Amino acid sequence: MERTQRGRSRMLGITLIEQIVALAVVAILASVATPSLAGLLRRGRIQTAQMDFLAGLRFARAEAVMRNTRVVFCPTQDGRHCSDLSRWEDGWLAGLDRDHDNQPDAAPLRIGEGHPQVFVQSSQARRHVTFRPDGTAGGSNLTLLFCNVGHTPQPLGVVVSNSGRVRGSYPDAREAAGCEAG
Repeated sequence: MERTQRGRSRMLGITLIEQIVALAVVAILASVATPSLAGLLRRGRIQTAQMDFLAGLRFARAEAVMRNTRVVFCPTQDGRHCSDLSRWEDGWLAGLDRDHDNQPDAAPLRIGEGHPQVFVQSSQARRHVTFRPDGTAGGSNLTLLFCNVGHTPQPLGVVVSNSGRVRGSYPDAREAAGCEAG
């Protein structure tokens, strides 16, 4: 307590009005920051999915070269077999494919988790990528498109060329239209 000049005591502290004003300022700042945080989380989800696929594809290519045999990379729903779908968000697997049936011969070498809040669509409805012992990937170039479910900000992509090179990409407007179709 502090004594004033007239001998009366006065309490020091924060008044109720000051507390209400401080809470109002915090609420305004939180409401301004929330949309940008949500966008940041959505962007982080598709970046995580893209990096997961890049790592899986590079692993599959390296295994094909090191083991001197074909390795298939494909979408999966059960973690043991390649799916017949061209949507990849439920997960993927990489496995040896010595009998050329585009299915893993035994237990997969690696299994990737699904990304339920991310839409992953392959170009030309490709259902698998097969890396050969020399590291090439036959067939046409593959582009995987990564989009947030329900939102259409800038999507991301993964491109696999016939030479087997795997790289991340930023899809152009025509490719990004696939997000809206999904």
